[in-house]
Amino acid sequence: MSNRSKGLQRELAQAEKVWGPLADSAIASFASLVSTYNLSVVSGDLLYLNNHWYVTHTGLLRLAHRKRCAGIRVLPVWAFCNPGIGRWAFKATVYKSQTCKGFVGFGDADPSNVSSLVHGAEMRVAETRAVNRALRKAYGIGICSVEEIGSFAEPPQSSRESKKLPPQPVNGNHGGPKVRDHLCQIIRQHQLDPNLVKAYATDFCGVKTLRDATREQVENFVAHLADWAEKDRNALLCQLNSYPRQKEGAA
Repeated sequence: MSNRSKGLQRELAQAEKVWGPLADSAIASFASLVSTYNLSVVSGDLLYLNNHWYVTHTGLLRLAHRKRCAGIRVLPVWAFCNPGIGRWAFKATVYKSQTCKGFVGFGDADPSNVSSLVHGAEMRVAETRAVNRALRKAYGIGICSVEEIGSFAEPPQSSRESKKLPPQPVNGNHGGPKVRDHLCQIIRQHQLDPNLVKAYATDFCGVKTLRDATREQVENFVAHLADWAEKDRNALLCQLNSYPRQKEGAA
């Protein structure tokens, strides 16, 4: 078996460890993404949500770095901006080489099309979306990026979720303290911001509040967080820092 095939199997094993058994169609598209673009679940380049693969901002930047991207220029599109109500629009141009004429992407954000978790950070979200679209055009990435999803933290309730038992609190019975202790250990060991980890966990589990997450969802998140922190802490910090920090003095 070639090193490439072994690498693909490792990535697939990690993906199914985090998200459970994948459908054949999901495995096929995953294999194509990994082999064609060298994207990695371990490094946080890909996420699997609602039966679809999404590339992350981190994954796109890592791809641009590998391809020796010459530069990215980002400018606000003032005609579509209204800072007073948190509406922002940006134009990003990616230059693959010194002679490249540029690949253009636009991104917008306002309180109506971003997660409630990032209200107040619409400018950064719009900039990231513009950069992501430009990078996807430049390198031929056909799947959407996570940051472009307007309701990322609040997906529609699936039939599976509607039939599940009432969720157990993370710190409740059935082994809850063990999961919580493991999470606290990861946060201490890798010096992570607990509030940002909580915000990421909420997004990862696809719930409005972490109390609504099932034990299985939380266990998957903790396993994912531990693995990512070990493999590439800097990439994880980049993901966590995409969430707004609580104001100083907040409880």
